[in-house]
Amino acid sequence: MKLLEMQQPDIVRLIQELSLKGEIVPLVKVEMKKGKSAEFKKSVLECIHEGLMASLAIEDWDRFQRIVEIEPSDFETAPGKTENFMIIELTIFPGRTKEQKKNAIEMITTNLNKTLGIEPTDVFIVMNEPPLENWGMGGKQKG
Repeated sequence: MKLLEMQQPDIVRLIQELSLKGEIVPLVKVEMKKGKSAEFKKSVLECIHEGLMASLAIEDWDRFQRIVEIEPSDFETAPGKTENFMIIELTIFPGRTKEQKKNAIEMITTNLNKTLGIEPTDVFIVMNEPPLENWGMGGKQKG
């Protein structure tokens, strides 16, 4: 059965089953201005991961995260953004509901604000959902 033909409860169940098998792989890329401490960067990744666990039902060990630090002179932002401005790019398997994505965005942003004092206006999040045929893991195409 194709994912688009499935009912929401079946999609949620499938995502949970895949997650337990280690087949749900959110790829996280955070772009931020260079100069933050190792502790700050680790906390950023933890805030994101906690939001993904709560909203997308991923497992704690399912971490494929990276931070890309950019020289401040090479990172232009709109007026009013602070030194904490970041772009968070999440690449996920297709099939999440609009509500799950909304929850992920809200939880990640809230976690960053409560834990590190990062203003919500300094957090941009984009989710990419390439079709399964565009994923390769362990030398095998997923779709």
